[in-house]
Amino acid sequence: MTTKTLSFRVSLLSLLLLGVTLGTDSICTARPPDQNNSSSSAQKAAADFRGTWSGTLFSKHANVAPFTMTVVISSDSNGHLVGASTLNSDCLKDVRLEVTVKGSEITLSGSDDEGNNITVRGKVDNTGTMVKANYILNGSASGRCETDGGTGNLAKR
Repeated sequence: MTTKTLSFRVSLLSLLLLGVTLGTDSICTARPPDQNNSSSSAQKAAADFRGTWSGTLFSKHANVAPFTMTVVISSDSNGHLVGASTLNSDCLKDVRLEVTVKGSEITLSGSDDEGNNITVRGKVDNTGTMVKANYILNGSASGRCETDGGTGNLAKR
């Protein structure tokens, strides 16, 4: 192998190692790394979902009546978000909800004492006061209610 080829390979290896050490953003672009990072401090902070949210959820089935839902979201003793709900539904009664937040997206999921389950997923708008949501309701083995799904909005009060 010639000295020129060896020198080129050593230089190439050095550049690759430098890229691993510094991160690819600083080598591949002329901008500082924080401008390329989606988790930079300039990104909008995650929405604060604590508080009272209420709204109406509408089934995708015409023969199923819409129902209202009010959820009070707070932190439990471990710092996790939980929701206490009241519902005006034939298929679901008061539900203790687990709350999962990822950026501006929220998932509320739980079941009532009769085994009926609900999952509500949505995204908060830019004002931080309105969640456009989709829901799935799975009725218990009692057969009183079947699986249902639909959409609605929950507004922060």
